[in-house]
Amino acid sequence: MVSLPLAVAVLSFLLDSAPLQGSQPTQAMWVELSAKDLPSRTIVASDTVLTERALTRRAAHRTLSGLFDVRDLPIAESRVRAIVATGATVRTQSRWLNVEANDAEILAISHLPFVQSITPLHHSRPLPSAEEIPLASEAGVAAYDYGLTGPQLLQIDVPSMHMRGFHGQGIVIGILDTGFNRVHEAFHSVEHPLDVIAEWDFVSNDANTAIEDGDDPNQHKHGTWILGTMAAFLPGSAIGAAYQAQFVLAKTEVYATETIIEEDYYVAGLEFIEAQGADLATSSLGYIDWYTPAMLDGLTAITTRGVNIATANGLVCLTAAGNAGHDADTATWSMIAPADALDVISCGAANEDGSTAGFSSDGPSADGRVKPEVLARGVAVVSVNSTQTTGLSAVSGTSLSTPLIAGATALLMQSRSDLGVGGVRGALFSTASDFVANGTTDPLFVRGYGVISALDAARTNRVDADLNLDGIVDAADLASMLASWGPCTMPDPATGFCIADIDSDGVVSGSDLGIILGSWGL
Repeated sequence: MVSLPLAVAVLSFLLDSAPLQGSQPTQAMWVELSAKDLPSRTIVASDTVLTERALTRRAAHRTLSGLFDVRDLPIAESRVRAIVATGATVRTQSRWLNVEANDAEILAISHLPFVQSITPLHHSRPLPSAEEIPLASEAGVAAYDYGLTGPQLLQIDVPSMHMRGFHGQGIVIGILDTGFNRVHEAFHSVEHPLDVIAEWDFVSNDANTAIEDGDDPNQHKHGTWILGTMAAFLPGSAIGAAYQAQFVLAKTEVYATETIIEEDYYVAGLEFIEAQGADLATSSLGYIDWYTPAMLDGLTAITTRGVNIATANGLVCLTAAGNAGHDADTATWSMIAPADALDVISCGAANEDGSTAGFSSDGPSADGRVKPEVLARGVAVVSVNSTQTTGLSAVSGTSLSTPLIAGATALLMQSRSDLGVGGVRGALFSTASDFVANGTTDPLFVRGYGVISALDAARTNRVDADLNLDGIVDAADLASMLASWGPCTMPDPATGFCIADIDSDGVVSGSDLGIILGSWGL
């Protein structure tokens, strides 16, 4: 098959739809077009749908040459019109195009001069939703006013990053999921209301990712839980990992049915998130029914290929490994696509004590890479009630560990703007629990590098005196230390000592000042 830089992949999966009486049955097809007609000049930003923020991120972290390539150009309208003229139905508008057609229309499409190939696609199944268990929001209040979300955040050192002033400011997070019900009070606090800068419902093809007429009653739940783990702000009850981040929301899943079109919506949604300038994208969705394990090689699955393109454009991507369980046999694996993508951060689930959750899927990828790579809590994770304006819920699955890791990753990226996709992965992996303890990854491909630490990842290649993690010990670090002078009254939950107590003696004093001055300029 022609590689993506040379041709436009037109993506779709088989759609089981009842034809009108007397008409031919239809199915969705993957149509691969020949190379786009390039402009007579160099591709420029105005030829694309990329925002200025997307261009800035690409300039800093894209691993391909230049800022653009042929994939950034829209499909020529003349080609779209020619396909539609056969009688086929366009299912998703994006730089990738898919169609639904009957046999006669498929034949007509195949004769179009710009069509490279037509392939019928397969059935898909989203990652099963977890069960929602209502909780009393006033119970179990933990330290630092995190309420019931305290334990899941403390496990990955998110409060330590919050203490240092990193709450997600300036970071844009994209989410691909089932829909987002944003009525909960934790999304509407006066201090830190939810900030959605762009959204699109790829299922209904409109700009509303919330509940709409005709939606299944459960359509919105899964996405709302994921959003809540990152964006909630209700001190004393629930605080999200990156509550000051901005969000781009993409509704790409049809909850009630297992239809093929979700794969196309996913790719279109990922393209939308990247074009809006997001810094990272997270999905708790997965597809496996039509793939054999041998096909999870990082190059074959459609969503996997889409993620590979996104990460090459400098977009950090995270996804759930799956909930099919694991065993001690390294010759078998139960993970889902796109967790096998080359540079995606594939997320497994841990219990509160850091042990592996029984349902967490294992790897490796078909070509032997470590998958899943990192863990966070995925059992009884606390998020907002998905339907009511108040109350909290406990939900389990790698669906929930993934946004916890994504929120922590947003804090890492805020503190370390120097890190691109590879740097973020390296910082998270090298400081995760199992790798720190053993110097290697889990040989059974269940835990990967282990449970992440947002703080330790952010401190990668930073000296202890660099209190604000900006890469240099200077006046800002000195001012922070002087402001904390004296006995430690607010210790870092990860270390047990104040941030400015560099020598860990319980007091910020002259010895800490000496360390600052001795490290000056480093």
